[in-house]
Amino acid sequence: MSLTFEPILLNQQEAYAGMLTLCPQPTSDYSFINLWAWADEYGLIWAWENDLVWIQQTFPEPVYWAPVGDWQHADWPDILSKHFPGPAVLTRVPEKLAELWKQKAGEGRVISEPLRGHWDYLYAGADLITLKGNRYHKKKNLLNQFLGSYPWRYEPLGPEMTEKALALQNDWCTWRDCEASDMLSAENRVIEKVLRNWSSLKGLTGGALLVNDDIAAYTVAEMLGSNTLVIHFEKGNPDYKGVYQAINQMFLEHFGNPDILVNREQDLDDEGLRKAKLSYHPVDYLRKFRCVV
Repeated sequence: MSLTFEPILLNQQEAYAGMLTLCPQPTSDYSFINLWAWADEYGLIWAWENDLVWIQQTFPEPVYWAPVGDWQHADWPDILSKHFPGPAVLTRVPEKLAELWKQKAGEGRVISEPLRGHWDYLYAGADLITLKGNRYHKKKNLLNQFLGSYPWRYEPLGPEMTEKALALQNDWCTWRDCEASDMLSAENRVIEKVLRNWSSLKGLTGGALLVNDDIAAYTVAEMLGSNTLVIHFEKGNPDYKGVYQAINQMFLEHFGNPDILVNREQDLDDEGLRKAKLSYHPVDYLRKFRCVV
């Protein structure tokens, strides 16, 4: 591949945001915050060429991600021939780009297969705020149990609450035995990286539930595009019954826009995570594919 890959740096986030706005289908993987925060864990690097930003994952094995930028006007037969003279694999390719390659790259040039574990779950914001109907009956009950059982208060999450959020995160890792899981340990490092650099990351938002002045749950999120809110992290203290249902509902209610779509990211083929995400009744998915050029 004739591209020069470099580290993903904080001072490039505004330039990258401009490239992402050209993308017809931005998925959660490709937000700057996700790329920068997970860069050390996946060995993520990028290369800028004309109207595209190419991303490469180098750990645990080398693989390309989808390029970010103006897909619609790119000369895909020329670009793919130039950068992939031999066979290559790309992962996390959004559906619209996979379809474009199928249409424009030439017959049989790109073969794609669904990556179900990487599909982003999309929810109607109003559904998660109101929790109406029988399908949300259990969620509403748990929310009400939390509201009626503890001396709680809600506050926006920001840099001034970083240490309290980190204290909960450290406790959460003890409860879940993060040291025994490579994925949970990696996520813990990523969360600390984001929280400690909150003031330098553009577009971050969040919320916290406090009980007796300690954080019982927190959410870290950002807008992706004009109408989608991505929930990056959501952690709670399991000693408080209904705390996850409460932080989920209250953060969205205080965000103040029930018409948005809520993107709660992937399940990574984890059965427990998939069951939990399905229990909130997604209205759609952002489908992603593994593509072989």
